[in-house]
Formats: sequence, C-alpha cells, structure tokens
Amino acid sequence: MAELKLKNQNKSYMEATVATETNGKTWSGGNNKPLGASYGKMMMWFFILSDALTFSGFLAAYGLMRFKFIESWPIADEVFTHFPFLHGVHAPMYYVALMTFILIFSSVTMVLAVDAGHQMKKGKVTFYMLLTIIGGLIFLGSQAWEWKNFIGGSYGAVQLNDGKIVQFVDASGHQVTLESFVTSEHSERVQNTRDKGLWFVEEAALPPFSVKEVIDGFNAHPELTIRTELINPETKTKTIIPRENAMSYLNETNIVVKGANLKVNEYGNTLFADFFFFITGFHGFHVLSGVIINIIIFFNVILGTYEKRKSYEMVEKVGLYWHFVDLVWVFVFTFFYLV
Repeated sequence: MAELKLKNQNKSYMEATVATETNGKTWSGGNNKPLGASYGKMMMWFFILSDALTFSGFLAAYGLMRFKFIESWPIADEVFTHFPFLHGVHAPMYYVALMTFILIFSSVTMVLAVDAGHQMKKGKVTFYMLLTIIGGLIFLGSQAWEWKNFIGGSYGAVQLNDGKIVQFVDASGHQVTLESFVTSEHSERVQNTRDKGLWFVEEAALPPFSVKEVIDGFNAHPELTIRTELINPETKTKTIIPRENAMSYLNETNIVVKGANLKVNEYGNTLFADFFFFITGFHGFHVLSGVIINIIIFFNVILGTYEKRKSYEMVEKVGLYWHFVDLVWVFVFTFFYLV
C-alpha cells in the first residue's frame, strides 16, 4: 500500500514538472514562445528562410549563365542609362541607385514603425507605416518605368543568322540609334494579330525598320561602323568592327531588333533579358504583396485594432517580411547592376 502511494506521488510530481516546463519557455505547439518568439513570428521566419532559398537558386542560376557567356553578356552601364525627364542624357545606373535608396529608406521607416509599436504610440506607427507604403509604391512605379524602357529599347540593333547581336556606333565608338541614320520607306507590311492573322496566329510587334532600310541607311553614312556583342577583355568594351569589314556582318542580318523580349533583345545575349524579367519581376511581386499587406495593417492601426490587443506584433511581423524584401533587392542590385 505504501509502495502504491509512493508511485502516485512520483507520478503527480512528474506531471507537475511537465506542466511547469510547458508553461515556461518550452514550446508545446500552443500559444507559448519558441526561442523567445511567438508562433506567428516563428512561422514568418520559416517563410523567409524558404523564400531566401528560392531567391538564392535564381541568383545562382543567373551567375552560372553569366559566367558561361561572360564574353557576350550585356554591360549594365550601357543598358540602364535612362533617368525620368532627362531624355537623351546618358545617366548610367543613376535611377537604379535612386530606386535602391528609396527601398532601403522604406526599411528604415518600417523600423521606426515597429519601435513606435513597442512604445504603444499609435500616431507614430500610423505615420511611419504610411511612409513605408509610399516608399514601396514609388519603388514599384520606378520598376515599371524601367521595364518600359528596357522593353522599348534605346538604340536598336540587328540580329545575324547565327543569333548574334550587332549594334551601330559612330567614329568615336559611341552607340547611335537606328532613327539617326535609317529612313523608313513606309512599307505596307502590318503586324499579324489574333483577329486578322492566319488561323488566329499572333506575332510580336514589328520592328520600326526593315533589314533593307537599315543596310541602305548604313551605306549612306560612311562615318558609321558596327560593334559585336563580344566584349574585348582588355578594354572591357564591345568589339568594334572596322567599316571595311562591316558589310560582311550586315549581309548576314536576319531581323531588326528594337528593345527586349523573351526571344531576343538589342542589348546582347537573350538570357540576360530572360533573367531580368523573371528575377526582377519575382521580386517586384514580393514588393507588391508587401505593400498590400502594409496597407491592410495600416488601416488596422487606424481602426485601433492593435491598440485594443495591447500589442503591435502584427506590425513587427510584416516588418520582418519587408526587411527581407529589401535585403533581397540588395543582392539583385549587386548581381544585375554592379557586378
């Protein structure tokens, strides 16, 4: 009898010990805090980790392809040269740098919003979240503007039968636009669209000039020559072909290229545009998602939802996501624009 009583006492002690540990810092899967973080924050960290692996795979693939085609990879300083309201001004990377600054600054305002939430200052949380949302919207608008210029093109080029891109330069080696030396003959050729193409076959937008018009314009301007997409390893510039040898290349012209798409682009290797659209588009989708979530949290702050809960943890959780999006852009910016 005494032995049975002792066993019951030990069992009760063990149950009390387990209950004490469960109510402490040990996570039981309920409302406790694993590693000092709430369940919601822990799940956000898991999502960030998995998403970081996804972006790492994309950037690793980009790096592999760039290394493989390093001799023909487009030079970023020659691709991203636009700046709003400064048409024709060569401003390499200036606007991309401004975009990056705006996104990083929005991360600072998010930090201030989280800190204000810890102090239970509703007004400051509202103000700093509004600044964060504005920064995200400006970045998205800037990225859309850059996509428009990338797709529309800057100078134009021709693609040879072997798929190589040839650009036109003046005597000093500076690239010139097709419009500066080509005259259109106003061809009757029209683009096939789904409503008037053969069996509803749709084709890409027609280039502004025909191959014949480009070659005729080139012959009429003896001061011009061409350059290939191959990069001279000594000068880190594209290889310029002497005027007397240029026609041997142009006679192999397949199509005129203006701008960029998933099949061909005027800047050089097609893979560059493919990766640019995919990775920056994927990141832009993350920024858009973050802006939408921030707007929802912003209105909840105004309505006093978190004030009633006595906690602004939701602001902190969305802040983790926003910081991750900003950090990913730093790597995208480095890979695409700086390296």
